[in-house]
Amino acid sequence: MLKYIVKRILMLIPVLLGVSVIVFLIMRVFSPDPAPIVLGQHATAETVEKWREANGLNSPIYIQYFDFIKGAFTGDFGTSYYTKTPVMKEIMSRFPATIELAIAAIILASIIGILIGAISAVKKNSIFDNSGMILALIGVSMPIFWLGILLIILFSGILHILPSGSRIDPLLQPYGGTGFYMIDTLVSGDMEAFVDAVKHLVLPALALGMYSMAIITRMTRSSMLDTLNQDYIRTARAKGIKDGRVITHHALRNAMIPVTTVIGLQLGSLLGGAVLTETVFSWPGIGHYTVECILKSDFPVVQGIVLLIACIFVLINLVVDIIYAFLDPRIKFSKKEA
Repeated sequence: MLKYIVKRILMLIPVLLGVSVIVFLIMRVFSPDPAPIVLGQHATAETVEKWREANGLNSPIYIQYFDFIKGAFTGDFGTSYYTKTPVMKEIMSRFPATIELAIAAIILASIIGILIGAISAVKKNSIFDNSGMILALIGVSMPIFWLGILLIILFSGILHILPSGSRIDPLLQPYGGTGFYMIDTLVSGDMEAFVDAVKHLVLPALALGMYSMAIITRMTRSSMLDTLNQDYIRTARAKGIKDGRVITHHALRNAMIPVTTVIGLQLGSLLGGAVLTETVFSWPGIGHYTVECILKSDFPVVQGIVLLIACIFVLINLVVDIIYAFLDPRIKFSKKEA
C-alpha cells in the first residue's frame, strides 16, 4: 500500500508539469496583452514597456515559464497585476467559498443520487424507477446556467423563499475565522447568520450538484442491479435474512465501490467547474474570480488557480483509490498490481 501511494504521488509531478505548460501557453498565446488593460488605453508606449519589463513579460517565454515553475514549487505563484497582492493570498481568500459550495453540492448529489439509484434498482421497471431515470436524464442534459436561472426565477422571483445570490446578507457577514461561513457562524454562535448562510447556499449547491446527482443515480442503479443478481445475495435471502438487511448490508455496500469512484471524481470536477454556477449566483469563489482574471489577462492568478485545482483533482483520485482497499478487502495494492 505504501509503495503504491508513493508511486502515485511521484506520478503527480509529470501530470502537473503538463497542466502548467498547457495553461501557460494558452494564456500567453490566446490572451491579449495585459499591459494596456492594466495601464489603460491612454498609457504611453514608454510606460507600457516599463510595466512589461517590471513584470518579466519581455523575457523569452521559456524564461518566463521556468520562473513560474520555480516559484510554484515553493508556493509562490507571483503577484496579481491589478491588486499587487500575492496570488496565493488572493486564491485563499476565495477558495473557502468554492470548497463550501462544492462540498454542499456533492453531499446533496450523493444523498439524493444514492437513494434514488438504490430504490430504482430494487423497484426495477416500476413508476419510481422510470421517474428516477427521467430525473437523471434531465440532470445530465440541462445546462447548469439554465438550471440556475430557473431556480432563481422559481424560488426567489416567484416563491420568495430563498435569496438569488451571494453568500450571506452583508449585515450578517462573519469576520475573520476560517472563511467557511457554515463553520464561522456556528463557532460564533450566531444562528441567525448560520440560517441565512444556509439559505444562500441551497440554490447554488442544488444547481451545481444536479449533474453529479444524475451521474451518481445512474451509476448506483447500474451497480445495484449487478450486485442484486449475485449468488451471495440469493443465498442471503434463502437463509431468511430480512430483505432490508440484505439490501443495505450486502448489496449496497458492495455496490458502493464504483459509486465511490464517481463521487470522488465529481467532487474534483465541482471544485474546478463551478464557474457557471458562481457567475449565475454571484458566488464569490475562485470560479467567478477566474473568469474575471481571464478577461483581464491576469496571467499569474489564472496560472495559479488552474495548477492548484489540477493538484487537488489528482489528489482526490489518489484518495479514492486508497478508499477502494477499505471498501473491498479483495482489492490489494501489491507490487505487481501497483
